[in-house]
Amino acid sequence: GPYSHGIVTSGAGTWLHIAGQVGLDANGQLLEGFEAQARQAWTNLVAVLRAAGMDVSHLVKVTNYLVDGADMARLGPIRGGFLGAARPASTLVVAKALARPDWLFEVEATAFKPA
Repeated sequence: GPYSHGIVTSGAGTWLHIAGQVGLDANGQLLEGFEAQARQAWTNLVAVLRAAGMDVSHLVKVTNYLVDGADMARLGPIRGGFLGAARPASTLVVAKALARPDWLFEVEATAFKPA
């Protein structure tokens, strides 16, 4: 798949641990439907990277959470659209529920930028 089984980092640099991002827009409104929530969550994750002076090439580990395994096929193109050529280590979890019942998707990540 479009991911790495492992990423080695070495030397001085900056680590960024990104909390779970969900489909809430800048106004705190939850978008409707899986695809809209997934795109917004990834948009939010990229915004956190940018705020730290990083981009998706700095991602070393991504964890995606779905509440419906049937959404897995729709996630791939969305995720790929944000990652481009980046290939972080990746885990996909299908969970019974997320912290709020209306959340359909969540993504968290770790990034590293060499000094």
